[in-house]
Amino acid sequence: MNEVVDFLGLVVTAMVPFILVSQGTMLGGRAGIFNVSQEGMMVLGAAVGFLVSMKVGSNAVGLLAAALAGAIFGLVLGWTTTRLRLDQFVIGLALFFAALGTASLLYRVVIGVTLTPPLIPTLKDVRIPLLADIPVIGPVLFQQDWVVYLTFLLSFVLWWFLYRTDAGMRLRSVGENPKAADSLGINVSRTRILSATVGSALMAVGGAYLPMVYTGTYTEGIVAGRGWLAIALTFFGGWRPQYIVAGAAFFAGMDVLALRAQVAGIGIPHQFVSMLPYIATLLVMMFAFRWARVPAFLGKNYDRESRLVG
Repeated sequence: MNEVVDFLGLVVTAMVPFILVSQGTMLGGRAGIFNVSQEGMMVLGAAVGFLVSMKVGSNAVGLLAAALAGAIFGLVLGWTTTRLRLDQFVIGLALFFAALGTASLLYRVVIGVTLTPPLIPTLKDVRIPLLADIPVIGPVLFQQDWVVYLTFLLSFVLWWFLYRTDAGMRLRSVGENPKAADSLGINVSRTRILSATVGSALMAVGGAYLPMVYTGTYTEGIVAGRGWLAIALTFFGGWRPQYIVAGAAFFAGMDVLALRAQVAGIGIPHQFVSMLPYIATLLVMMFAFRWARVPAFLGKNYDRESRLVG
């Protein structure tokens, strides 16, 4: 039983980066901006978050710095695709590579080449009294670090914002029919830029969470493809905050299972074990794409002076 509880607890922890990055993808996508730089944003966030945490001595400040770095890149994505109407996929790939290079450069400038990488204190679990004493559920859900609680709260806030507020309805209308939204007085450009900015900030925070929980240090391969999986999770979750949270349990479970298999040394080549999350994702997405509904104008640019959108 203890092994099951430990496994489920790790799954909940592993859900955090998947949820944050996918919710960031969803938020931009709901306004029509399809960001494909998730992997780069996570690497950038991991590097910035680690370096700032190390220098300042605060993980919270490191997470805020990572969010700011991601927001800057998201602002570039939103502005170039909205004001200049450049191709979203091309700009997203450019930002992906720019984020990877920036992360590597920052680490080399601040840390340099060392035989022993520096470490930062990892996030401590915050035990919620009474609730943490519930058998099985308590240790799994109510004995986590504070970012876990904040992530689930954020997901609820996003759901409430998108489906229970006028501002959320306006944002969704921009991603479904920007010309109709524009005719109603909604500022399409501002909505798209803001959504891309906030969405990228969430992606970077998802990356910054990794060194603060898993390793206590930064390595260039720390993200390990989670950004690409987050794109699949967004489609799997139907671009809805609540379904993204549910789907994150599957993706995180496969991630933890692969890590456990590597540590256990079961005699299977680690390359094959590393493939498991991607194989499972491929199989699931073959069925998920049949019912997943994406925003109608996802990935398309809007020109209010033209009758065509693209």
